[in-house]
Amino acid sequence: MGVVHSIMAGFIGGGEQRELTKEEIIRIRETHLSSANEMFFKEDPLMIMRGEGAFLYDEKDNGYLDCINNVCHVGHSNPHVVAAISQQAAQLNTNNRYLHPNLARLLRRLVPTFAPSDLTRVTLVNSGSEANDLALRMARAHTGNEDIITLNHAYHGHVSSTIDVSPYKSKGLGVNSPVVYEAPCPDIYRGKYTDQTHPGLSPEALGELYAQEVGEIIATLAEQGRRPAAFIAESLQSCGGQIIPPPGYLRRVYQLVHAAGGITVADEVQVGFGRVGTHWWAYQTQGADVKPDIVTMGKPMGNGHPVAAVICTEAVDKSFARSGVAYFNTYGGNPVSCAAALAVLDEIQTHNLKEHCVKIGHLLISKLEDLKNRHRLIGDVRVLGMFAGIELVTDREQRTPATAEAKLLLQKMLKERVLLSADGPDRNVIKFKPPIVFSEENVEELVTKLDRVLAQLEGDQNNDRE
Repeated sequence: MGVVHSIMAGFIGGGEQRELTKEEIIRIRETHLSSANEMFFKEDPLMIMRGEGAFLYDEKDNGYLDCINNVCHVGHSNPHVVAAISQQAAQLNTNNRYLHPNLARLLRRLVPTFAPSDLTRVTLVNSGSEANDLALRMARAHTGNEDIITLNHAYHGHVSSTIDVSPYKSKGLGVNSPVVYEAPCPDIYRGKYTDQTHPGLSPEALGELYAQEVGEIIATLAEQGRRPAAFIAESLQSCGGQIIPPPGYLRRVYQLVHAAGGITVADEVQVGFGRVGTHWWAYQTQGADVKPDIVTMGKPMGNGHPVAAVICTEAVDKSFARSGVAYFNTYGGNPVSCAAALAVLDEIQTHNLKEHCVKIGHLLISKLEDLKNRHRLIGDVRVLGMFAGIELVTDREQRTPATAEAKLLLQKMLKERVLLSADGPDRNVIKFKPPIVFSEENVEELVTKLDRVLAQLEGDQNNDRE
């Protein structure tokens, strides 16, 4: 492992304190931590000791520009959020079966972010997986139906019910639920319907073709005397490759699902809370008349503190209540979690971070399109606020995924002390979804280093051809 690094850590029992080396920590993880746990940069893992704003710092206090952390939404170690959590933890933390003003304050501030809509009933939980699991239960209780329509490459969580509707994970596990139907992801660059497969069609027309795929699933169900319980989709698909659905897609899908007696679930766990800039929630970018019946949220809600929520219409809520199984979540809606979520809302509103996302998004589009013009490895750039994807290809005409090059780019950017990740079906899409305090200076650093690394990769390709 090279030079031995160490940190202070305590041993359980006796209060003994001594230094644990980086090598010891790795060995303990390998021995005792489940081997199913994933870690960034396995070949040379980072030891991250602190964070501030858009940066993470290792045990030597080297700073890394964090371009992928969509959990610490308003910045690592945000002072206001830290203070809110600390102060409330020092006073009280208990379940929400007692009255507490923090829960009421959070509900009063959260619900208006969904207006205009009928989304008024909130359930507080701990994670996005819990939120999506509850959303599926609500949908089935409300409709009396079992079948769920999801998108390929979707990811909705790690519990059994959400794995079933997450082809991103279930395909690798061999899971094939008989009540889950998979529609094509509306990827108009390398999906089923693109400007290459259907020359001359507008993005809206391509979106209609993708929506009709959902209609065909509904028709197949009807032939069997069945109707969908719900259509669930991430408003912007992240793990599937930073996919921004074409205009009108969600509107048309929601119409089809509602007409068939189903309801719609917008998964905002990764992309909500103002990341798109123009709106609080990504589904709202598809039009004011696009109104899901349930919205789930999580990750950024507590800036790293485990808090999530489900918001639904009054009709869905009443149906779920009539199911006869009372819902209780020990930690959902506890005073500390509510304090964290309130502090996140404070930061977004006080510092105009939604507007900031718009500004940074415009800068990103300009800078990344310029990189695309100068680097043949970049096949597509897609940006919405502070959510962006750079699709790498080895051939722009064939749009051949540059999977190996994407992996190498991440390694080279790590040496430049910039943290990025790759995803999508072919792991060739560079993901960008940082804390939304990411600044113009941060963008300049990212783009300058990307430019340098892309030039190196393309130089290596040229040498390989000679």
